[in-house]
Amino acid sequence: LKPGGANLTIDPSMQGGSGDHATSSGSQRDSKLELFGFDSLVNILGLKSMTGEEVPAPSSPREGEDVAITIGRPKEAGPKFGTMMGVFVPCLQNILGIIYYIRFTWIVGMAGIWQSLVLVSFCGACTFLTGLSLSAIATNGAMKGGGPYYLIGRALGPEVGVSIGLCFFLGNAVAGSMYVLGAVETFLDAIPSAGLFQESVTVVNNTLLNGTATAGTATISTPSLHDLQVYGVIVTILLCFIVFGGVKIINKVAPAFLIPVLFSLLCIYLGVFIAPRHNAPKGITGLSLTSLRDNWGSEYQRTNNAGVPDPNGSIYWDFNALVGLFFPAVTGIMAGSNRSASLKDTQRSIPIGTLCATLTTTAMYLFSVLLFGALSTREELLTDRLLTATVAWPAPVVIYIGIILSTLGAALQSLTGAPRLLAAIANDDILPVLNYFKVSEGAEPHAATLFTALICIGCVIIGNLDLITPTITMFFLLCYAGVNLSCFLLDLLDAPSWRPRWKLHHWSLSLVGALLCVVIMFLISWSFTVISLALASLIYYYVSLKGKAGDWGDGFKSAYFQLALRSLRSLGDFANCMKKKGRGMSIFVSTIDGDYHELAEDAKTACHQLEAYIEYKRCEGVAEIIVAPSMSEGFRSIVQTMGLGNLKPNIVVVRYPEIWRRENLTEIPSTFVSIINDCIIANKAVVIVKGLDEWPNEFQRQYGTIDLYWIVRDGGLMLLLSQLLLTKATFESCKIQVFCIAEEDTDAEELKTDVKKFLYDLRMHAEVIVVTMKSWESHVESSSSGAQPDDSQEAYTSAQRRISTYLSEMKETAQREGRPQMVDGKQVVVNEQKVDKFLYTMLKLNSTILRYSRMAAVVLVSLPPPPLNHPAYFYMEYMDLLVENVPRMLIVRGYRRDVVTFFT
Repeated sequence: LKPGGANLTIDPSMQGGSGDHATSSGSQRDSKLELFGFDSLVNILGLKSMTGEEVPAPSSPREGEDVAITIGRPKEAGPKFGTMMGVFVPCLQNILGIIYYIRFTWIVGMAGIWQSLVLVSFCGACTFLTGLSLSAIATNGAMKGGGPYYLIGRALGPEVGVSIGLCFFLGNAVAGSMYVLGAVETFLDAIPSAGLFQESVTVVNNTLLNGTATAGTATISTPSLHDLQVYGVIVTILLCFIVFGGVKIINKVAPAFLIPVLFSLLCIYLGVFIAPRHNAPKGITGLSLTSLRDNWGSEYQRTNNAGVPDPNGSIYWDFNALVGLFFPAVTGIMAGSNRSASLKDTQRSIPIGTLCATLTTTAMYLFSVLLFGALSTREELLTDRLLTATVAWPAPVVIYIGIILSTLGAALQSLTGAPRLLAAIANDDILPVLNYFKVSEGAEPHAATLFTALICIGCVIIGNLDLITPTITMFFLLCYAGVNLSCFLLDLLDAPSWRPRWKLHHWSLSLVGALLCVVIMFLISWSFTVISLALASLIYYYVSLKGKAGDWGDGFKSAYFQLALRSLRSLGDFANCMKKKGRGMSIFVSTIDGDYHELAEDAKTACHQLEAYIEYKRCEGVAEIIVAPSMSEGFRSIVQTMGLGNLKPNIVVVRYPEIWRRENLTEIPSTFVSIINDCIIANKAVVIVKGLDEWPNEFQRQYGTIDLYWIVRDGGLMLLLSQLLLTKATFESCKIQVFCIAEEDTDAEELKTDVKKFLYDLRMHAEVIVVTMKSWESHVESSSSGAQPDDSQEAYTSAQRRISTYLSEMKETAQREGRPQMVDGKQVVVNEQKVDKFLYTMLKLNSTILRYSRMAAVVLVSLPPPPLNHPAYFYMEYMDLLVENVPRMLIVRGYRRDVVTFFT
């Protein structure tokens, strides 16, 4: 695939794995790393399937497998934002909302100072632990859009992800209505004349002050429900127009909402420190130890619907009820992750931005509890709903503006995050009913935004803030519990792909965070908890029945696999060797040539010997002996039948036949090529080990490097193997080097930058080295101009001579017998120029490996496919030239499934 999105065309002669041509429209000249069968030496990395881009499926097991993938920087479809504007500001705007301005002083008066401190700490601990879990999962790989849904779905499976994701979407949509109602209510309180409908309510103001009831009546004017509905719908529509403009416009508008909010907070604190002013109510004492002592304890009591204390009121407030009222004031930590698709670096921005916003606001709440508790009498705290405006300097209008802008900013963030969450769920194609909300990469989710606006308007029409708040709380807590459980499960399974960069994390913290979420849910309201769990369960059931299976693995599947293996191991059937912490299964197989009826007893004896050898090597595994007419037929039986159900081996490991020429084992080349071809057809990965006898044991610690020469798309198997080697004590002190092979006129620095970014997203620490190599055409030109021959020319010439002799004998035999050129009963077609190209490719790779990796602990290189219609003997010559003088090498060929992904 050439850079710039050019069309790909494959020559029919390529359709055998090696391929002769892979051309595309463009000005680039033809240049190939021959035998690996792809165009341009630069295009060696960038697995499209890992980056979420579509890769056309080959029409046969061999067709198009080895086409290299472009790693040039993809064209970004939309703006990308950093930690401050992408995460911290959205989180801060969502957290700093209506609760702090018009409910927080009332909460301090009702719960008292010490219980308010407990309340803030309790809720803050829940969101902080959730933030830690979110950070761990977010730094386990790059994130696509969808935020918490993406995290939960990939960890717990699509059913759980969709059910919790849709509940979280509803929570965000409903939260938008809460913020809108808060802004409208504050506006009408500040300017009563703006109301289209006026409503006065007479209440009995019986306030319990230090245990003494003070009777009296007062007429309190409250905004009309109809005013809230009319203004709320208008504000929601205006915000939706901003959201339709896209993330770029939203981020330009966001500071306009946030800066006045921060200024209003400063005015509140200035007013607190200079209180009481000359026109202050009697209840405002200024910062006083007497007020601090009087307000230290709680004073739970009944209130009417307006929150005014009334012994005959319909609502009784206690600590549990206050948790439900206050908890929305600490939500909003997902605002940054909801917009993960718009972030430059999710692995850095989400942890730093989310946790900084959480700690900042929690510290501010704790400080405010002490300030408000020492500022005024309890009666003032309970009766003045806008005490923050009353005390603010220089005038209450500053706070009214701050309240309105803070709530509108939070509403804007909710209306921005919710549609993107819904679009991410739809794009995973789990539920066909959500197909209307699908969007292409980088496009704005207009349909999802419109649907979110309709939900928000519906809740605005309800007009009851206290009814909406517990519903939001349940949905958020359900999502937070899901994030914590996802992190707990991933940490518990400790899969090879679980390598979060975030270090301040442990599975016990995730478990505590999940338990805190559940406890808070039941503290608030067991009935709302049951309703929210029932809704999530219904969605889960519906997804299980109607949804499509996700095309990703998840923690539950991994847990089932581990349980199955544990049961099988107890029967002595499966074991562990060369796998991370013993997870997986290994089968050790050997073949005996001959007739099964004659060699059955010999097979049993050989099986016992193989078991003893496995035990001697301190590996746990199953020994199998296959009797077949030939090794090729025996392996063909193994690759088709070995395994149990879905527990089938997906990697075939064979040793490189180093002695085939020395011992004149003429049947080895055809057998070797047959095994590789059978693995390709069966879609098994192949790992060929050269230098097995020199492989270090657990007492021979290596201190060199593990060098990767990654040439063709292998699903990331080579990267995975290097990481698994590092988990062993033998190689844990080694460092990884990734070599990128490029032409001499390539922009090496750009290539190096791209590969480093790719490895960063994979959480893989490695040094990237770009190596330039001459193309075959350049080699021919330099040879014709009398240039000095390259190193290892003698081995290259010897291989040419042996191949020429073999080819001459084959031609003579064909002419003598009057038939086409045949090898092992198959017709072969030999292009001598291509043979020279293939030999040159192996020569240059070998020279490069010896130059840079002679002292490496182990070298990993891509396995070229056997060229179609070439003699197997030629392929062995190519391979011998590749492994020449390299003591320890793993030659790797993957299959069409990704075994690593840089998405979390």
